[in-house]
Amino acid sequence: MEGPAHASVPSAPVLAAYSYCEAVTGTQARNFAYGIRLLPTDKRQAMSALYAFSRRVDDIGDGTLAPEAKLARLEETRALLGRIRAEEVDEDDTDPVAVALAHASRRFPIPLGGLDELIDGVLMDVRGQEYETWDDLKVYCRCVAGAIGRLSLGVFGTVNSTGALDTARADEYADTLGLALQLTNILRDVREDAGNGRTYLPAEDLAKFGCSDGFRSDRMPPGSDFAGLVHHEVRRARALFVEGYRLLPMLDRRSGACVAAMAGIYRRLLDRIEREPEAVLRGRVSLPPHEKAYVAVRGLSGLDARTISRQSNRRRG
Repeated sequence: MEGPAHASVPSAPVLAAYSYCEAVTGTQARNFAYGIRLLPTDKRQAMSALYAFSRRVDDIGDGTLAPEAKLARLEETRALLGRIRAEEVDEDDTDPVAVALAHASRRFPIPLGGLDELIDGVLMDVRGQEYETWDDLKVYCRCVAGAIGRLSLGVFGTVNSTGALDTARADEYADTLGLALQLTNILRDVREDAGNGRTYLPAEDLAKFGCSDGFRSDRMPPGSDFAGLVHHEVRRARALFVEGYRLLPMLDRRSGACVAAMAGIYRRLLDRIEREPEAVLRGRVSLPPHEKAYVAVRGLSGLDARTISRQSNRRRG
């Protein structure tokens, strides 16, 4: 489905607000920025507004405030979201993120409740929630990543093979792709998260591979099988990517390229982690800019989508 649901030409204050959000995205979300630069202007602006608001929520959770202060800030942010939903934010508001998101939500049918889910997920972080099983962790991943995928569909628009709207199926695939991205993030950041007192991987998986003591050091204790743990989670993430990529044929070419580029970067991170699991204990694994640019080109050409489609067909065959 091409084009916004409710076209609205941005005024100068709104354009300034979008520019602010795009600057935030470009400096703080390099992987995300590589994908959304493939979108037409109106969709890129809307996605930047979504990212900037989401980043604000994440920064509260990751910041140095006391837990009580974080809880208060998150509820203030939820109240702001309520004002945006009620169309009480106009272009004269002093908060550029609110101005941009309010305009984007009038321009596109964005399900803003997904941002409430994101806040719920960050509240889990602030309260120190731990996860016994993969099913438990999926609840968290759906809040902080699956919800972003579903929000993005409000900007992209989706159709099925007959050209009809197919929101429910698209939401399912976007949610699954979000799980794949978040699980990759969790593997990449195990050391950093441990330093912040957080362990996301399921406790039953940690116990199975002798890693229940956590990841505060770049050396695991004797008898643990850290590589086995990582390879177990990598297989899980790969299966999620294969299922989530079934979303791509439901998107227009440039929206599909955006998703393929972002997901392709994370799939290559997953490849690196699989080849050298212990690297994540020494620091954050990342891709160089030239490789990200290559992934973006593959996304625009549809190469990654075709590769994943073949994998998906083999799995179903």
